[in-house]
This record gives sequence, C-alpha cells and structure tokens, in this order.
Amino acid sequence: MTMEKYDLIIIGAGPGGYEAAVDAAKDYGMKVALIENRELGGTCLNRGCIPTKTMLYSASLYNEIKAHGDEIGLTNIEDDGYDMEKIHYRKQAVVAQLRAGVETLMKMNKVTVYYGTGTIMDKTHVKVAGVDGTLSELETENIMIATGSVPSVPPIKGADLKGVVTSDHLLNQDKPLKSLIIIGGGVIGMEFASVFSSLGCQVTVIEALDRIIANMDKEISQSLKMLSKKKGIDVHTSSLVTEIRGEQGDMTVCYTEKDKPCEVSGELVLLAIGRRAYTEGLFDDETSDEVKSMEIDRGKIIVDGRYMTSVEGIYAIGDVIGGIQLAHVATGEGRSAVAYMNDSHPSVDMTTVPSCIYTHPEIASVGISSDEVKKQELKVITRKYTMGSNGKSILSLQERGFIKIIADEDTHKVLGAQMMCARATDMISQFSQAIVNGLTLEEMSKTIYPHPSFSEGIGEALK
Repeated sequence: MTMEKYDLIIIGAGPGGYEAAVDAAKDYGMKVALIENRELGGTCLNRGCIPTKTMLYSASLYNEIKAHGDEIGLTNIEDDGYDMEKIHYRKQAVVAQLRAGVETLMKMNKVTVYYGTGTIMDKTHVKVAGVDGTLSELETENIMIATGSVPSVPPIKGADLKGVVTSDHLLNQDKPLKSLIIIGGGVIGMEFASVFSSLGCQVTVIEALDRIIANMDKEISQSLKMLSKKKGIDVHTSSLVTEIRGEQGDMTVCYTEKDKPCEVSGELVLLAIGRRAYTEGLFDDETSDEVKSMEIDRGKIIVDGRYMTSVEGIYAIGDVIGGIQLAHVATGEGRSAVAYMNDSHPSVDMTTVPSCIYTHPEIASVGISSDEVKKQELKVITRKYTMGSNGKSILSLQERGFIKIIADEDTHKVLGAQMMCARATDMISQFSQAIVNGLTLEEMSKTIYPHPSFSEGIGEALK
C-alpha cells in the first residue's frame, strides 16, 4: 500500500469534481488528487448531457431534411435514411474526444488521477480501491464529495424486466426503434422523446403530474405538449403507471388516466422519473464514527452555505447534495467550495441559475417565472415577443416560439426570462448576465442585435 499526501482529495470526476480540481490547483496552488471509479467527465460527459445532445443533433438534422427537404431544395431523402449504428458511433467519438480533453486538462494542472473507488476513512484519510486491484491510502487537509447521481428506479411492478431501461442504457441503443414508451415527462423524458420521434419512432410519454416539464413556466409546458402532439408524440399527463409487463420487443405499460385503466404497447420502456444521489462506496466498516454520522437526509448529503458537510474539512457538491441537478450548477458549487476552503470569496453567483431543455424548439429560463410572479403577487412588467416574425426563424423553418422577459415594475430591473425558440440555450446567458448585474430593460435595449439572427428577438421583446 502506498501513502501520498494532498491538500485536497476530490471523489468524483464529473463537471463539479474535475473543474474544482483545476481551480484548486491553478488558482490556489493546491496539491490535488481526483478519484473516479468509471470515466473522467462523469455522467454529464459519458452518460448524459453530451451523448444525448449529440444524438439530438443527428436526429434533428434528419428530421428537418425529411420534413422540409423538398421545400428547401433537398430531395431524395428516404423514410429510413439514417444509420443508428453510425449515430451511436459518432456519439461515442464525441465523448471520447472530450474525455481526452479532460485527461489533458488534469495533466496540465498536475492533478493526480486515481481510477478506483474512494472510501473516506476519516476526515483526513481516503482509501482508494483501484480498478486495477491496487490499494492506496491518501492523506489530505480537505475532502470534496462529488459523486453525483444515478437514475431512479420507481417501485413499479415489472420495472426490473429486461425490456425496461434507464437513460444510461438507452444511450447505448444502436438499433432503430419502432416504438418507445417513456415513463416521466421531465427534462430527460422529453429530450429522449424528441430524439426518437425525430427518427420516426412512435413515442408515448406517461407523466404522473398534471403537466410535462412541471418545473418550467406553465406556458412553456403547454406549448411543448402541443408541439409534441403535433409531431406525433402521444403525451398523457395526470397518469399513474401501475404495472409493466411483457418482454423486450413487446412491452405493455398499464396506467390510470382520469381514474380510467389504460395500457399502451411498445418495443422498449424508458424509466425517466429523475435521479437519486449516489453515495455507494463512500463509507465502509473501517470508516470513523465521526464520518459515519455525517448528516444525510433521504440519501442526500447535507451541507452548509460553504458546501461543508457536518464533518469539518469534508465538503460535498453537485447532485449528491440535491438541489438543482445540472452540470453547470455542480461546476459552480465545486468552484465555490474550493474558494471557501481557501478563505476566499467565490467568483460565481449561485443564486442565478439558467435551466435548459434541448427539445425542438429549445427551452431555456432563468430567474423568476410568470407562475412565481402570480404566487408571490409581485408587481412586474412582462414583455413578450413571438418568434413567428423573426427573419432567422422563418428562413430556417423553425417551430412557433417566444421570448418572455419579466422586470420589476418600479425599477425595470430584469428579474427573469423564459425562452422557447431556436438557440434559446445559447441566448439565455444574456438574461443571466442582466439579472446578476442588475441591468434594466432600458440598459439591455442599448445593445444592437445583428440581423438576421435569433437574438434579434431579444431586442424586439425589450421594446
């Protein structure tokens, strides 16, 4: 067994972990060890954000040409003119390229990477059971837990059948699907619905709540449901799944909708009801009583405003602490935790977090929503522009969409924005910057927006 000493040991090499490692080494001169039991980049790079969006890109291109090819002068597109194996191969190539970039980043910043399972022995020692069979014991001043989350599996009869998969497994589907049933109409469910429906698959979405993407503004939820149905996606809200039966290739999902028993059949069933904190392997029988008694609530590690757990010197960030489960949130939390452990002030504002959904059209929001305005009875100004008149949207055959801005009635400071249009996920940062820096509608209006561009819609909305 070897013994190495570090200033910081990070368990988990997702966006939260590896970005924190870079900050710690580069900005604060800390000697850092990063422990990962799978691949660098974590869920986001290997089983989430990047592979999903890569597939979405291929599917969207195919669907646009198939639906509008003749209109824009591109013809002879076959109904089955795509190769799922090649889509899968490109997805893997993109992931591999970006993963290699993370590996290079760690080397450039002299971050030592251990491939294995990190187990906390006490607040200054971590044991690493290497994937190659080696065992290492590391000593440190600080520990950061960044182990992320895994897909949740609901207690539904039949959820363990071979024809039922989570998002992790569906990303490895390299054969075309004729039909797919998705249980869960949140972000993960609707993004996969967009991917497979664009490839000609019959998709059914079953959501227990009264609307899909319920964490978004109600207007956006309603618009997405309408557009999804227009594309042939069969959406059922306020529907509770009672049983799954069958075998892969011939699955049946039983559910109740408005107290009426219903069922739908498909080749595969995707469970997309959310994710749960992952803490497996963090503690074992040799872990100190102090660490074993770390405050955890329903599987999530509890932290204070500095991201420190109930054990001094041990921090936790990202999905494992709950909250908003987004890669960029984990990154911000990791960087903030590193700043706090060095008695410095974080450089990012964690109170303003943009949310993005990569459906077609894209959806993005930041700050306060119209639903929250109503609940809090706030006095605001609402500005809205429908993208049907936007030149770039028309020439690129975009679906209906809009940009909505919410500002304080007295000061005109921007409080929030909701967007449902092409490139919404790229443009939302303009509103994030406005909120963080206290900009008013008038101050944002001073900007000249290029023509033709999707961002012109922002200028129109501000008027």
